[in-house]
Amino acid sequence: MATGTQGEAPNGPPGEMEWKGRTGPFTILVDPGVFAPTHTSRTIAEALEIEPGDTVIDVGCGSGVLSFVAARLGAERVIGCDLSAPAVEVARENARRLDLEGRVEFRVGNLLEPVRGIQADVIIGDVSGIPDEIAQVSGWFPDGLAGGPTGAELPAAMLESIRENDSLAPGGRLYLPTGTIQAESRILEVARRIFGAANLQALLSREFPLPDVVARSKAVARMMKEGILDLHARGSRLLWRLQVWRCVQPPPPDRESVEV
Repeated sequence: MATGTQGEAPNGPPGEMEWKGRTGPFTILVDPGVFAPTHTSRTIAEALEIEPGDTVIDVGCGSGVLSFVAARLGAERVIGCDLSAPAVEVARENARRLDLEGRVEFRVGNLLEPVRGIQADVIIGDVSGIPDEIAQVSGWFPDGLAGGPTGAELPAAMLESIRENDSLAPGGRLYLPTGTIQAESRILEVARRIFGAANLQALLSREFPLPDVVARSKAVARMMKEGILDLHARGSRLLWRLQVWRCVQPPPPDRESVEV
């Protein structure tokens, strides 16, 4: 779930950022109109399990950093998708600068639509999962696009898009971030329906503080009261929990057992 709560400070000249997470350090271009990597991105990178030769789809790729991490971990082919054309332009330039054009490509489009017909071994599902009202207060999203009224709507649509497009090979792995700053249970309900409860496993959990401007907003207070958000206080700060899940695609049903 893309959030800006823990953005990394840019390093080097304006327009560049040094990625210090897994497989780093390396420098990427960032753009004011493109969502930049955050500590959420870093946590997902820590959770990724990439096998040599894997085909990887990075949904909501932004500037492309998780695509580059996957390639550096040994993926044979990586395709990043983003609804934002400026994001894809920046990601393509970053691939060129990092000499990864031969294995990493980027496509413009909604969710899994740009990769119809491709079955991946790994899908990175880091789409926006922040409620619209909180996104407006925070200013985290340059294009104003967030995760829907509860923050669960866009991640749920992504999960359905994986199923509808048959985008994950049997035994393939989706790395799905969820958080208590959204209607987390609704996302996990959809994931369990699609993958089966036994095929979901929480890999990593981290806590982050909300910026004061967000924590003190009326939207947060109302959504906590309504049970959409599950935040807790530590001293004067409100904290939210991020979890990264591995969702494994089950094999198709045995034809003989279906016929019986």
